[in-house]
Amino acid sequence: MRQILCSAALALIPMAALAEPIPTSAGPMQAEPVVQDLEEPWAVGFLPDGTLLITEREGRLLSVRDGARREVSGLPRIRAEGQGGLLDILVPSDFAETRQIFLTYSKRQGFRGSGTAVYRAELSADGTRLENGRTIFEIARGTGGGFHFGSRLVEGPEGTLFVTVGDRGNPDEAQDLAMHNGSVLRIDRNGDAPGDNPFAEDRGAQAEIWSYGHRNPQGAAMDADGQLWVAEHGARGGDEVNRVEKGVNFGWPVISYGVNYNGTPIGEGQAKEGMAQPVHYWDPSIAPSGMAFYNGDLIPEWQGDAFVGSLKFDYIARLSGDPLREVEQIASDATARVRDVRTGPDGALWFLSVVNGALYRLAPAEGS
Repeated sequence: MRQILCSAALALIPMAALAEPIPTSAGPMQAEPVVQDLEEPWAVGFLPDGTLLITEREGRLLSVRDGARREVSGLPRIRAEGQGGLLDILVPSDFAETRQIFLTYSKRQGFRGSGTAVYRAELSADGTRLENGRTIFEIARGTGGGFHFGSRLVEGPEGTLFVTVGDRGNPDEAQDLAMHNGSVLRIDRNGDAPGDNPFAEDRGAQAEIWSYGHRNPQGAAMDADGQLWVAEHGARGGDEVNRVEKGVNFGWPVISYGVNYNGTPIGEGQAKEGMAQPVHYWDPSIAPSGMAFYNGDLIPEWQGDAFVGSLKFDYIARLSGDPLREVEQIASDATARVRDVRTGPDGALWFLSVVNGALYRLAPAEGS
């Protein structure tokens, strides 16, 4: 499968467009543009036959294989407003048997509101349309505005899904268990809350909540031990990497390592009993989006390390160690406003650049 995907991808690369090698701790790397002319790309998924699926925020799902690009039909009605639109994509591990994929998007709720929703559908045999699609979950209504949808999807064990939701621009609601805002959710593939969720028996809480007190987690990934992590936006400073645990309160907006955009303090300080500390934080903010743990064979020096895209400073952060800390910044013209980062089935590190409107494959430079 790796050879198929690699061959299909390389066939799309205009060789003249290859930039100079990027110096990294693992040697010179080449960022190869695999798909270009994208309009605000948000996420990428890999199919077993080498097909790439790419979401564009304004509401397009693209299928790319063997140099051919086509738009996939059958999407739900998407409200592309502010930071909302068509967002993450998850190709589950059993896709070859089920042909199911999962998408997150901003769904209209009431006259003016919108909220993060999860859509499940089957990709047709010819890959041109989504079939039997339905919205399996949407957050509780009550929030307007186009901010902080979160919206990363991660496949959990036993058919569960983790979904990140931002505070939707209403910070206090991240502490309100009656709302989904500012939380990591755990649902099954029908959109229901598993019975062992931490608040499943609490009538005053939303049963889907797994952890809460998050601001806007736009990066999420599972490590090799099955541990879930998120990377989330702070305000002015205080972007965080958090090790997500069942039922934990991560403190937003009561505690934070950042300040409000006008420079005033946030909440009660940087720590409070009963609220978890981040494993790592950035100050100044890097605006993290897209997260992956490297588990390929192509770059053994990076095995097990985390990679997080920076929307603000145009680089990919490499985090390593215990506890995780940023140890390297991978930067070039290609890493302009990195929205998504994934380990590809070919062992390369793949990422989406919003500014360049392109999907890149980062791998050792030829001859290195």
